[in-house]
Amino acid sequence: MEDPVVQPGEDPKEKPQLPQKQVSANSSETEKKVVKVVKPGAASKASAATSSVRKKVEPKGSLDSSSSVRKSTLTGSSQSSNSAPGARRNSTGGLAEKSTVASSAKQNNVSVVAGKKTAETVRRSLPELRRSSLPSVASKPSNRSSVSETRKSTPASPLDRSLRRSTDSDVTKQVSASRSSVKPSLSVSSPSSSSSSRRLPSTSLDSTGGSTIKKTVSKLSSPSPRSPRVSGGLRSASLSSSLDRSSNLSGRRKAATTPESKDSKFIVLPQVEIKAGDDVISGKCFCNLLKSYSRSRALKLKTAGALCLQAVDKNCERFYASDPDVCISARRLDLRGHRVRSLTASGLNLSSNLEFVYLRDNLLSTLEGVEILSRVKVLDLSFNDFKGPGFEPLENCKALQQLYLAGNQITSLASLPQLPNLEFLSVAQNKLKSLSMASQPRLQVLAASKNKISTLKGFPHLPVLEHLRVEENPILKMSHLEAASILLVGPTLKKFNDRDLSREEVALAKRYPAHTSLCLRDGWEFCRPEQAKDSTFHFLVEQWKDHLPPDYLIKEASVDQPSEEDACRCHFTFVQESTLSSDPQLVLRYQWFVGDRTPSNFTLIPDATGEVYWPKHENIDKVLKVECTPILGEVEYPPIFAISSQVSRGSRIPKVVTLDVHGELVEGNIIKGHAVVAWCGGTPGKGVASWLRRKWNSSPVVITGAEDEEYLLTIDDIDSSLVFMYTPVTEEGAKGEPQYKYTDFVKAAPPCVSNVQITGDAIEECTIKGVGDYFGGREGPSKFKWLRENLDTGDFMLVSTGTSEYNLSKEDVGRRLAFVYIPINFEGHEGESVTVLSQVVKQGIRIDLSNISPPKVTNVKIIGDLRENSKVTVSGIVTGGTEGSSRVQWFKTSSSTLDGEKGLEALSTSKIAKAFRIPLGAVGYYIVAKFTPMTPDGECGEPAFVISERAVETLPPSLNFLSITGDYTEGGILTASYGYVGGHEGKSIYNWYLHEIENDSGNLIPEVSGILQYRITKGAIGKFISFQCTPVRDDGIIGDPRTCFGQERVRPGSPRLLSLQIVGNGIEGTTLSVDKKYWGGEEGESIFRWFQTSSDGTQSEINGASTSSYTLSIGDIGLFISVSCEPVRSDWARGPIFLSEQIGPIVPGPPTCRSLEFVGSMIEGQQLSFIASYCGGERGPCFHEWLRVKSNGVKEKLSSHEFLDLTLDDVGTCIELVYTPIREDGTKGYPKSILSDVIAPADPLGMELVIPDCCEQEEVVPQKTYFGGQEGVGEYIWYRAKSKLDGTALMEIFDASEDVVICGKTLTYTPLLEDVGTYLALYWLPTRSDGSCGKPLVAICDSPVAAALPVVSNVHVVEVSSGIYSGEGEYFGGYEGLSLFSWYRETNDGTITLINGATSRTYEVTDDDYNCRLLFGYTPVRSDSVVGELRLSEPTKIILPELPQVEVLALTGKPIEGDVLTAVEVIPKSETQLSVWNKYKKDVRYQWFYSLEVGDMKTFEPLPAQHSCSYKLRFEDIGRCLRCECIVTDVFGRSSEPVYAETEPIQPGIPRIDKLEIEGRGFHTNLYAIRGSYSGGTEGKSRIQWLRSMVGSPDLISIPGEVERMYESNVDDVGYRLVAVYTPVREDGVEGQPVSASTDPIAVEPDVLKEVKQKLDLGSVKFEALCDKDRSPKKLPVVSSLERRILEVNKKRVKVVKPGSKTSFPTTEVRGTYTPPFHVELFRNDQHRLKIVVDSENEVDLFVQTRHLRDVVVLVIRGLAQRFNSTSLNTLLKIET
Repeated sequence: MEDPVVQPGEDPKEKPQLPQKQVSANSSETEKKVVKVVKPGAASKASAATSSVRKKVEPKGSLDSSSSVRKSTLTGSSQSSNSAPGARRNSTGGLAEKSTVASSAKQNNVSVVAGKKTAETVRRSLPELRRSSLPSVASKPSNRSSVSETRKSTPASPLDRSLRRSTDSDVTKQVSASRSSVKPSLSVSSPSSSSSSRRLPSTSLDSTGGSTIKKTVSKLSSPSPRSPRVSGGLRSASLSSSLDRSSNLSGRRKAATTPESKDSKFIVLPQVEIKAGDDVISGKCFCNLLKSYSRSRALKLKTAGALCLQAVDKNCERFYASDPDVCISARRLDLRGHRVRSLTASGLNLSSNLEFVYLRDNLLSTLEGVEILSRVKVLDLSFNDFKGPGFEPLENCKALQQLYLAGNQITSLASLPQLPNLEFLSVAQNKLKSLSMASQPRLQVLAASKNKISTLKGFPHLPVLEHLRVEENPILKMSHLEAASILLVGPTLKKFNDRDLSREEVALAKRYPAHTSLCLRDGWEFCRPEQAKDSTFHFLVEQWKDHLPPDYLIKEASVDQPSEEDACRCHFTFVQESTLSSDPQLVLRYQWFVGDRTPSNFTLIPDATGEVYWPKHENIDKVLKVECTPILGEVEYPPIFAISSQVSRGSRIPKVVTLDVHGELVEGNIIKGHAVVAWCGGTPGKGVASWLRRKWNSSPVVITGAEDEEYLLTIDDIDSSLVFMYTPVTEEGAKGEPQYKYTDFVKAAPPCVSNVQITGDAIEECTIKGVGDYFGGREGPSKFKWLRENLDTGDFMLVSTGTSEYNLSKEDVGRRLAFVYIPINFEGHEGESVTVLSQVVKQGIRIDLSNISPPKVTNVKIIGDLRENSKVTVSGIVTGGTEGSSRVQWFKTSSSTLDGEKGLEALSTSKIAKAFRIPLGAVGYYIVAKFTPMTPDGECGEPAFVISERAVETLPPSLNFLSITGDYTEGGILTASYGYVGGHEGKSIYNWYLHEIENDSGNLIPEVSGILQYRITKGAIGKFISFQCTPVRDDGIIGDPRTCFGQERVRPGSPRLLSLQIVGNGIEGTTLSVDKKYWGGEEGESIFRWFQTSSDGTQSEINGASTSSYTLSIGDIGLFISVSCEPVRSDWARGPIFLSEQIGPIVPGPPTCRSLEFVGSMIEGQQLSFIASYCGGERGPCFHEWLRVKSNGVKEKLSSHEFLDLTLDDVGTCIELVYTPIREDGTKGYPKSILSDVIAPADPLGMELVIPDCCEQEEVVPQKTYFGGQEGVGEYIWYRAKSKLDGTALMEIFDASEDVVICGKTLTYTPLLEDVGTYLALYWLPTRSDGSCGKPLVAICDSPVAAALPVVSNVHVVEVSSGIYSGEGEYFGGYEGLSLFSWYRETNDGTITLINGATSRTYEVTDDDYNCRLLFGYTPVRSDSVVGELRLSEPTKIILPELPQVEVLALTGKPIEGDVLTAVEVIPKSETQLSVWNKYKKDVRYQWFYSLEVGDMKTFEPLPAQHSCSYKLRFEDIGRCLRCECIVTDVFGRSSEPVYAETEPIQPGIPRIDKLEIEGRGFHTNLYAIRGSYSGGTEGKSRIQWLRSMVGSPDLISIPGEVERMYESNVDDVGYRLVAVYTPVREDGVEGQPVSASTDPIAVEPDVLKEVKQKLDLGSVKFEALCDKDRSPKKLPVVSSLERRILEVNKKRVKVVKPGSKTSFPTTEVRGTYTPPFHVELFRNDQHRLKIVVDSENEVDLFVQTRHLRDVVVLVIRGLAQRFNSTSLNTLLKIET
């Protein structure tokens, strides 16, 4: 039912109302009730008001579990004759409870009881629910509730499921008057939620969600389906009223409130977008709709007259159907429960404007016709007959947001199209086996409970899914289904099966590989995470294997962990099954993709086609996918893939991934270092590059200036390895780890020369010179040639070599010269020669020089480096004509000064060349150049000498070249040669090395160290050879070593034999062997052949003799033997066959037994024989003997028969056979013996087994006989049988019935109690000492086991619990019967008395037993009534009650100084302890302890005399921990274990002053002191302030500067009380409460008082005083500056007069009355000084002789000025006026 409620803000007068009579007419069966509106809190009262109508058919206040949102008005509905079954179903998987009320369903004409707010929630469909995020008025939205926690709902007819529009015309004026006071609220309950309504903000809603939503606030109530039905008249009024109200309020603001509810549990649906102006259909259209609706018999709703139109307003703009079950508006259609069979029915007329369509509980089986609903947002097709597929028509419903398909027969969702706006999908209660469907990009809730889902295969991509429900499906059997769902959905999933995600499942999902969800969608069986990596890979491999290239398998498909801007490499490994295949090379092509966090929606990354991809910043938190396409030849196969985990954020620290150096390592080339850097999220910057040079066996050295990525190789880099170092640096300044890349050693460029030219004038008698730019390592002795042109032939003839200079002569005139430059490096390698031609040589000009002075040279200099082997030149300026072929000769001298040609030693002859290479002999000497100038005509000038500035230095020892020559074959000789420079060579160091590979460190060949030649040995085959020379000068200076590697590996020599001979004697039976010397690499299997040669020279090969040894036989006697060998190398190379010399003839040997063998098994019981092989001529009567050899070596002769029978004595020993060969002529040979293995025992065998008669507890020893070696520990099993077994049953005792049980497993057995009366059987498995087993035997005793006499032992008493004892004893002797028990009490004097009535095993102690001992008596009685002897136990300890215990010792009080701690015992609550404390407690002792810190240990020391339960904390206890020990004693003198309670460290108390008082006599001249008792830790700088207080006044006057404990009073204090305020302060600065103390009013000192009274009585007084002449306030007065003054005081005025002198009259300096601001001031620090202030311009400082006089002056002045004081000074002085 609905209450007709006016919307907030509506005017009730504008609403058309139906007369009260109509209500009465339509409610004949209801009582008249007063209609009123109540608040939600009054719902219970409203329910009571309607109880008479319901006739109490349901409990008051019962809730409809499947109710949903309704309007704020209640409308009754009649029971349709065509109503659906009585079970109410919901659309998310819940099934409503069956109705328990049958009578209410039959009521059709029941009037509405208006004005009540029912507590029963409204039934409506789930599509009507709105998100809790909508605006709420007057309440806050409650938390989301789950759908699973549901209660059962009550059944109703289909008409009851839809809410009716309420009317405002069928209510009284009281309803209208009270509408404005109703608070907007909304009662909500999900169809699957059973408990109660939930807070949800909503707008005005139709009863089923089918009506348009208005911008109004409505108070919604929830009528139960069990509510009484109303008549048709009320229904029509309700519908018209509701529509009218919708029209008037369509433009108002939407708002809603929710009622209070605690049990609301439902899915919160996505918000449906609804426009504010959601108006109803126009009149004409609606009229046509109703007409066709009434004509449609297919709908079978009502009769044709069931629908009518009613005009509500004059314009007829809105129409209403009188059938309340039909709710039609422009955008809403509700036809629930009307048995609609087709959406294309002629009367249905679906419109494209519809947005909310409710067709649940009908008979629809196809979606044909739904495509017209292009704007539908909510479509409810629940509980129809859909079976699917056939969802294709929904493809046109692009705006659909909520789709309800629950309660159908759907088996598949494969045809469900992608709906771009779908947010809620319910497919519960169907027959789905999987959730395979198209991707739904906006789906947030998927309800699929109560299906047959058993697999996750085909699970769709749902990128924003938040709620997933799959309850009551077979798939719930899958372990960790929740984790699998998290993997499939992704991070958006918040709830699974209506509850929050489990942290454990979320953590578990993170442990699976990234591609797990793809495998799940393809049907992979979910497993544990530790197995998932291999399992998913094998699953993918199974999918890929049919599409891979032939004969190829995939072994790996993975991606590295990706990180921002770091190299992420994929790994795809293919393995070819057949290695003999000749298929082309397999090529892999890559393509990278990026996708969501759930591996889906992958987007191709352009240009990412390599094996490595660098994730970008925008890839963070996404996953990468790489597809690998295998290509074999021209065939391209389907791609396989790998998926990474999420891209992590970079560390912002760059790192070098790869570092390479490009370029040829040859002098003069440019090499470039290239670094691939992972910037890891940082801004790429410029890295720091540098180059280092590393010599052989030395550390790298930085190359100065080489800080670019490119580097030009120079001559200094030759024979060095370069190191490229790179440090990545981001723009932000973050540096990564530097990385290094070593190069190979730099080689010198081939020697070459460029820019060759001839300098100088091509004129006769001139010198020309050939020059060029050399390149290619260090230049060595390059060669120069000069050739002259032959004018006849055109050829060039050699004219000079060895020098680059050439003096042109007359023969050269008219010809050209050719200069040839042959570059040679330091190692002696020649480069390509370069030739250049000069110009034609011209004839020189002849000049007459007779009149010219001879040439002269000046400014002669030696230019060049004065070092060994360096080239120097001499230069000078020649004057006296043109210089010709001047001559230069070089000398050396040991002196640094020149003395003509004295002491000069020539180094060269006089030459034209001015250049000179310093020889080794000039080292240590000064060199001198003799320059003889010459003119072209040959005239010489005076020679000039020039000496070098310093002596010639030697070079460091070094090698200019190093080489190895020779044949790199085994046996070949290698010769090392080198060129030494650097002084006189000493003993240079030579070493030869063998290398497995090039450039390794190698192994030294010590035997050829120091030698320049090496003969290659066998050990060097296959290896490289290097020679290292370390130059050493004669003075011991060592240069850098240099190594030269051989050009190839050492080859083995051709195989051959150097010698071959036979070793051995030519006697029959002798084994001949071969002694040979092989050469030529590693010997393989050389081939041998043995030959026989007769006396006539016939040679024949011995068959089968093809080894290196041969044993001479009897057939070789008289013949010659030789052997041939064909040498074979290990690589099967063969050499020439070598034949040995013959030996022979072969003579017979002595009789010999060549072989001797046993025949037979070495097992006990077997027979042995032997086979002997004889040689040595014809065999005679040979002799043999059998011996037994024991383990200690002792031999025992057995026999000399042909056979030997092995016995038990032979087991474990060996048998020796000694055979003596004898030739037929009686010659004996050496005996030959053979020793057997240890004789093994025979198989174990049991010969006999007998069991004697058995008795309880008497050991049974069976009789048995064993054979088969030394007997070991056999297997024995004793069986107990109730009856005697025979024959087959005994042998198959293993398979016997339950009557046979195992009772022992040893050889002997002692029968137990259980064995009495049974038969014992023994199973024996004979076993040898070595563990071998034979056939088992079984025996059984003849008679049953007899019982023993009853006895008891070990009688003792056990305390079971406190006060309860149990008697124990070990009974023996058959089965125990009713044995007798007794208890005895033993006193301290030893008297033992029987305790009457104590006849059971247990005994409970009584008070009589305390201080006594207990004994237990045990009389054994067998089951057959045989009685044994009584046994008494040992006495127990003295029986005492339980010790009083303290359960807990607690301390009351705070651990603060000054507080009182009290120990309180907590007694255990057991009855025993309560009794013990009451009866036997004696006293309780306490002891207090304080803690001491000793190092890291804390100990406690007792506090003396602290034995009470309370302890007051003292100052000394601060910082300590206190412990209280409590011990309880009882009347028996026992003490309980101490119980302790310990405090925290004692804290200091709040600073406090107690007993504060001021000491002093009470006069104004006295000294006052403040005293008090401080507590609260160590006192710090407490503060004191002295104040004055007027008697009778609360005001306090502070005394400035008085903050000490002592205070000296003065005349200002007269009449005041002194007050001292003491603020205690602890040393840590904590302040306490200030405390004050005061004195009595201060009185005038009696002597002063007396004098003051006298002067006041006079009325006029004069005083003598002193005044400072210098009145500067900054200057202190001194005696010399004081002058005498007269102070005159009377009742009217005061005057200061300067007395007259002999030269002056008296002068008045200050005069004034007592009117304010007149006052007298005192000075605290000067008791003789006072200041009289008349006004601001007249004041005077006066000094008197004593304090007494000052006090008198001040008191007199103040006394005379008393009329200006509020308090009379006479009163203070107690002077009567």
